[in-house]
Amino acid sequence: MKLGYQTNTWGGVVGHPAGVTSIKDLYYLANGSTEEALKEISEAGYKGFEIFDGNLMQFKDKKEEFKALLNQYSLDFIGVYTGGNFIFPDILEEELLKIEEVAALASELGARHLVVGGGAVRTNGIIESDYADLGQALDKVVAIAEKYNLIPSYHPHLGTCVEAPDQLDKLMPLTTINLCPDTAHIEAGGGDPVEVIKKYADRIKYIHFKDYHNGEFLPLGEGHQKFDEMIQLLNEAGYDDWITVELDSYADPKKGAEISRDFLSSFEKAL
Repeated sequence: MKLGYQTNTWGGVVGHPAGVTSIKDLYYLANGSTEEALKEISEAGYKGFEIFDGNLMQFKDKKEEFKALLNQYSLDFIGVYTGGNFIFPDILEEELLKIEEVAALASELGARHLVVGGGAVRTNGIIESDYADLGQALDKVVAIAEKYNLIPSYHPHLGTCVEAPDQLDKLMPLTTINLCPDTAHIEAGGGDPVEVIKKYADRIKYIHFKDYHNGEFLPLGEGHQKFDEMIQLLNEAGYDDWITVELDSYADPKKGAEISRDFLSSFEKAL
Protein backbone atom coordinates (compact mmCIF):
# COMPACT_ATOMS: atom_id res chain seq x y z
CA MET A 1 0.00 0.00 0.00
CA LYS A 2 1.09 3.56 -0.76
CA LEU A 3 0.17 6.75 1.10
CA GLY A 4 -1.45 9.78 -0.49
CA TYR A 5 -3.22 12.96 0.56
CA GLN A 6 -6.18 15.00 -0.70
CA THR A 7 -5.47 18.58 -1.76
CA ASN A 8 -8.82 19.86 -0.46
CA THR A 9 -7.41 20.80 2.97
CA TRP A 10 -5.71 23.75 1.27
CA GLY A 11 -8.58 26.20 0.99
CA GLY A 12 -11.27 23.94 2.38
CA VAL A 13 -14.23 22.37 0.63
CA VAL A 14 -16.35 24.80 -1.39
CA GLY A 15 -18.18 24.51 -4.70
CA HIS A 16 -17.91 26.23 -8.04
CA PRO A 17 -20.44 29.12 -8.00
CA ALA A 18 -21.33 28.61 -11.68
CA GLY A 19 -22.88 25.30 -10.67
CA VAL A 20 -25.85 27.12 -9.16
CA THR A 21 -27.15 27.83 -12.67
CA SER A 22 -25.17 25.39 -14.81
CA ILE A 23 -25.01 21.64 -14.12
CA LYS A 24 -22.00 21.23 -16.41
CA ASP A 25 -20.01 23.50 -14.08
CA LEU A 26 -21.18 21.92 -10.83
CA TYR A 27 -17.73 21.02 -9.52
CA TYR A 28 -16.24 20.43 -6.11
CA LEU A 29 -13.56 23.02 -5.48
CA ALA A 30 -10.91 23.66 -2.85
CA ASN A 31 -10.41 27.41 -2.63
CA GLY A 32 -6.64 27.26 -2.31
CA SER A 33 -3.44 26.85 -4.29
CA THR A 34 -2.97 23.44 -5.88
CA GLU A 35 0.74 24.10 -6.29
CA GLU A 36 1.12 24.91 -2.59
CA ALA A 37 -0.88 21.81 -1.70
CA LEU A 38 1.31 19.52 -3.82
CA LYS A 39 4.50 21.07 -2.47
CA GLU A 40 3.47 20.56 1.15
CA ILE A 41 1.98 17.10 0.55
CA SER A 42 5.34 16.05 -0.85
CA GLU A 43 7.27 17.69 2.00
CA ALA A 44 5.05 15.88 4.52
CA GLY A 45 6.22 12.54 3.11
CA TYR A 46 3.36 11.39 0.89
CA LYS A 47 3.91 9.86 -2.53
CA GLY A 48 0.66 10.77 -4.25
CA PHE A 49 -2.41 12.99 -4.16
CA GLU A 50 -6.10 13.12 -4.97
CA ILE A 51 -7.74 16.31 -6.25
CA PHE A 52 -11.25 17.71 -6.65
CA ASP A 53 -12.72 17.83 -10.16
CA GLY A 54 -12.98 21.63 -10.09
CA ASN A 55 -9.31 22.05 -9.21
CA LEU A 56 -8.31 19.56 -11.88
CA MET A 57 -10.37 21.34 -14.54
CA GLN A 58 -8.39 24.52 -13.82
CA PHE A 59 -5.56 22.72 -15.65
CA LYS A 60 -7.66 21.83 -18.71
CA ASP A 61 -5.64 24.24 -20.84
CA LYS A 62 -2.48 23.97 -18.71
CA LYS A 63 -1.74 20.26 -18.90
CA GLU A 64 2.01 20.65 -19.19
CA GLU A 65 2.02 22.85 -16.09
CA PHE A 66 0.20 20.10 -14.19
CA LYS A 67 2.66 17.45 -15.37
CA ALA A 68 5.55 19.70 -14.38
CA LEU A 69 4.17 19.95 -10.84
CA LEU A 70 4.07 16.15 -10.59
CA ASN A 71 7.70 15.95 -11.66
CA GLN A 72 8.79 18.84 -9.45
CA TYR A 73 7.30 17.32 -6.32
CA SER A 74 7.79 13.64 -7.24
CA LEU A 75 4.11 12.82 -6.76
CA ASP A 76 1.79 10.32 -8.40
CA PHE A 77 -1.65 11.50 -9.49
CA ILE A 78 -3.84 9.02 -7.60
CA GLY A 79 -7.27 10.16 -8.67
CA VAL A 80 -9.99 12.75 -8.94
CA TYR A 81 -13.11 13.25 -6.83
CA THR A 82 -16.37 14.27 -8.50
CA GLY A 83 -20.07 13.67 -7.99
CA GLY A 84 -23.65 14.45 -8.80
CA ASN A 85 -27.26 14.37 -7.69
CA PHE A 86 -27.79 11.22 -9.80
CA ILE A 87 -31.51 10.79 -9.01
CA PHE A 88 -33.08 13.49 -11.22
CA PRO A 89 -33.57 12.22 -14.81
CA ASP A 90 -33.75 15.70 -16.36
CA ILE A 91 -30.19 16.60 -15.33
CA LEU A 92 -28.53 13.18 -15.29
CA GLU A 93 -27.20 13.47 -18.83
CA GLU A 94 -25.55 16.79 -17.97
CA GLU A 95 -24.02 15.33 -14.82
CA LEU A 96 -22.61 12.35 -16.69
CA LEU A 97 -21.20 14.54 -19.47
CA LYS A 98 -19.45 16.61 -16.81
CA ILE A 99 -18.06 13.47 -15.18
CA GLU A 100 -16.87 12.17 -18.53
CA GLU A 101 -14.98 15.38 -19.24
CA VAL A 102 -13.33 15.14 -15.83
CA ALA A 103 -12.51 11.45 -16.35
CA ALA A 104 -10.99 12.11 -19.77
CA LEU A 105 -8.68 14.82 -18.42
CA ALA A 106 -7.76 12.80 -15.33
CA SER A 107 -6.87 9.81 -17.46
CA GLU A 108 -4.79 11.89 -19.84
CA LEU A 109 -2.84 13.27 -16.90
CA GLY A 110 -2.14 9.84 -15.44
CA ALA A 111 -4.78 9.29 -12.76
CA ARG A 112 -5.67 5.81 -11.53
CA HIS A 113 -8.96 6.33 -9.66
CA LEU A 114 -12.29 8.06 -10.33
CA VAL A 115 -14.15 8.65 -7.06
CA VAL A 116 -17.75 9.89 -6.99
CA GLY A 117 -19.98 11.05 -4.19
CA GLY A 118 -23.63 11.93 -4.27
CA GLY A 119 -27.20 10.85 -4.37
CA ALA A 120 -29.31 13.88 -3.55
CA VAL A 121 -31.67 14.13 -0.60
CA ARG A 122 -34.98 15.58 -1.80
CA THR A 123 -36.58 18.54 -0.04
CA ASN A 124 -39.40 16.29 1.13
CA GLY A 125 -37.12 13.38 1.98
CA ILE A 126 -35.72 10.27 0.35
CA ILE A 127 -38.03 7.99 -1.63
CA GLU A 128 -37.21 4.32 -2.05
CA SER A 129 -36.81 4.52 -5.82
CA ASP A 130 -33.93 6.96 -5.33
CA TYR A 131 -31.64 4.02 -4.53
CA ALA A 132 -32.44 2.21 -7.78
CA ASP A 133 -31.96 5.44 -9.73
CA LEU A 134 -28.68 6.11 -7.97
CA GLY A 135 -27.47 2.57 -8.61
CA GLN A 136 -28.27 2.83 -12.32
CA ALA A 137 -26.52 6.19 -12.57
CA LEU A 138 -23.45 4.81 -10.82
CA ASP A 139 -23.31 1.95 -13.31
CA LYS A 140 -23.10 4.61 -16.02
CA VAL A 141 -20.22 6.15 -14.10
CA VAL A 142 -18.56 2.72 -14.13
CA ALA A 143 -18.83 2.64 -17.92
CA ILE A 144 -17.29 6.10 -18.19
CA ALA A 145 -14.41 5.15 -15.90
CA GLU A 146 -13.71 1.96 -17.82
CA LYS A 147 -13.69 3.90 -21.09
CA TYR A 148 -10.80 5.94 -19.72
CA ASN A 149 -9.04 3.09 -17.89
CA LEU A 150 -9.89 4.46 -14.44
CA ILE A 151 -11.00 2.51 -11.38
CA PRO A 152 -14.46 3.76 -10.31
CA SER A 153 -15.50 3.93 -6.65
CA TYR A 154 -18.46 5.35 -4.76
CA HIS A 155 -17.79 7.44 -1.65
CA PRO A 156 -20.62 7.51 0.96
CA HIS A 157 -20.93 11.03 2.32
CA LEU A 158 -22.85 12.99 4.91
CA GLY A 159 -25.68 14.97 3.35
CA THR A 160 -26.45 12.39 0.67
CA CYS A 161 -29.01 9.59 0.62
CA VAL A 162 -26.18 7.18 1.47
CA GLU A 163 -24.76 8.27 4.80
CA ALA A 164 -26.15 5.64 7.19
CA PRO A 165 -25.19 1.92 7.21
CA ASP A 166 -28.64 0.72 6.15
CA GLN A 167 -28.61 3.18 3.25
CA LEU A 168 -25.26 1.85 2.05
CA ASP A 169 -26.60 -1.69 2.30
CA LYS A 170 -29.59 -0.69 0.14
CA LEU A 171 -27.38 0.79 -2.55
CA MET A 172 -24.55 -1.71 -2.92
CA PRO A 173 -26.62 -4.59 -4.40
CA LEU A 174 -28.06 -2.15 -6.96
CA THR A 175 -24.77 -1.17 -8.61
CA THR A 176 -21.50 -2.71 -9.73
CA ILE A 177 -19.36 0.25 -8.65
CA ASN A 178 -16.58 -0.28 -6.11
CA LEU A 179 -16.74 1.21 -2.63
CA CYS A 180 -14.36 3.91 -1.39
CA PRO A 181 -15.02 4.14 2.34
CA ASP A 182 -14.29 7.45 4.03
CA THR A 183 -13.78 6.14 7.53
CA ALA A 184 -14.89 9.30 9.33
CA HIS A 185 -17.95 9.92 7.16
CA ILE A 186 -19.05 6.35 7.80
CA GLU A 187 -18.81 6.83 11.56
CA ALA A 188 -20.45 10.27 11.42
CA GLY A 189 -23.31 8.63 9.52
CA GLY A 190 -23.81 6.12 12.33
CA GLY A 191 -21.70 3.28 11.00
CA ASP A 192 -18.61 1.38 12.08
CA PRO A 193 -15.84 1.70 9.47
CA VAL A 194 -14.23 -1.54 10.65
CA GLU A 195 -17.44 -3.44 10.00
CA VAL A 196 -17.98 -1.73 6.64
CA ILE A 197 -14.47 -2.67 5.50
CA LYS A 198 -15.04 -6.22 6.71
CA LYS A 199 -18.39 -6.50 4.93
CA TYR A 200 -17.34 -4.97 1.61
CA ALA A 201 -13.66 -5.92 1.48
CA ASP A 202 -14.03 -7.53 -1.94
CA ARG A 203 -15.40 -4.27 -3.38
CA ILE A 204 -12.86 -1.89 -1.88
CA LYS A 205 -10.29 -0.83 -4.48
CA TYR A 206 -9.46 2.50 -2.86
CA ILE A 207 -9.94 4.06 0.59
CA HIS A 208 -9.91 7.39 2.45
CA PHE A 209 -8.62 7.56 6.02
CA LYS A 210 -9.85 10.35 8.28
CA ASP A 211 -10.09 10.41 12.06
CA TYR A 212 -13.17 11.43 14.03
CA HIS A 213 -14.19 12.39 17.56
CA ASN A 214 -17.15 14.24 19.05
CA GLY A 215 -18.50 15.30 15.66
CA GLU A 216 -15.17 16.64 14.41
CA PHE A 217 -13.00 15.43 11.54
CA LEU A 218 -9.38 15.17 12.70
CA PRO A 219 -5.86 14.18 11.58
CA LEU A 220 -5.11 10.48 12.06
CA GLY A 221 -4.38 9.53 15.63
CA GLU A 222 -6.23 12.49 17.13
CA GLY A 223 -9.60 10.73 17.22
CA HIS A 224 -10.60 7.23 18.18
CA GLN A 225 -10.83 5.36 14.90
CA LYS A 226 -9.36 1.84 14.86
CA PHE A 227 -6.93 2.17 11.97
CA ASP A 228 -4.91 -0.82 13.16
CA GLU A 229 -7.93 -3.08 12.69
CA MET A 230 -8.75 -1.48 9.34
CA ILE A 231 -5.24 -1.98 8.01
CA GLN A 232 -5.26 -5.58 9.19
CA LEU A 233 -8.54 -6.22 7.37
CA LEU A 234 -7.23 -4.59 4.19
CA ASN A 235 -4.09 -6.73 4.34
CA GLU A 236 -6.15 -9.88 4.86
CA ALA A 237 -8.22 -8.96 1.81
CA GLY A 238 -5.09 -8.54 -0.30
CA TYR A 239 -5.54 -4.80 -0.72
CA ASP A 240 -2.59 -3.38 -2.64
CA ASP A 241 -3.43 0.19 -3.58
CA TRP A 242 -3.37 3.72 -2.20
CA ILE A 243 -4.50 4.81 1.24
CA THR A 244 -5.38 8.48 0.88
CA VAL A 245 -5.67 10.66 3.95
CA GLU A 246 -8.37 13.28 3.61
CA LEU A 247 -9.11 16.16 5.99
CA ASP A 248 -11.74 18.62 4.78
CA SER A 249 -10.21 21.56 6.62
CA TYR A 250 -7.45 22.28 9.12
CA ALA A 251 -6.02 25.57 10.37
CA ASP A 252 -2.51 24.58 9.24
CA PRO A 253 -2.97 22.17 6.30
CA LYS A 254 0.66 21.06 6.17
CA LYS A 255 0.75 20.41 9.91
CA GLY A 256 -2.40 18.31 9.62
CA ALA A 257 -0.79 16.29 6.84
CA GLU A 258 2.36 15.80 8.92
CA ILE A 259 0.42 14.63 11.98
CA SER A 260 -1.33 11.95 9.92
CA ARG A 261 1.89 10.91 8.17
CA ASP A 262 3.70 10.55 11.50
CA PHE A 263 0.82 8.44 12.81
CA LEU A 264 0.97 6.15 9.79
CA SER A 265 4.72 5.68 10.19
CA SER A 266 3.96 3.26 13.04
CA PHE A 267 2.21 1.03 10.49
CA GLU A 268 4.97 1.05 7.88
CA LYS A 269 5.71 -2.64 8.26
CA ALA A 270 2.04 -3.54 8.16
CA LEU A 271 1.54 -1.43 5.03
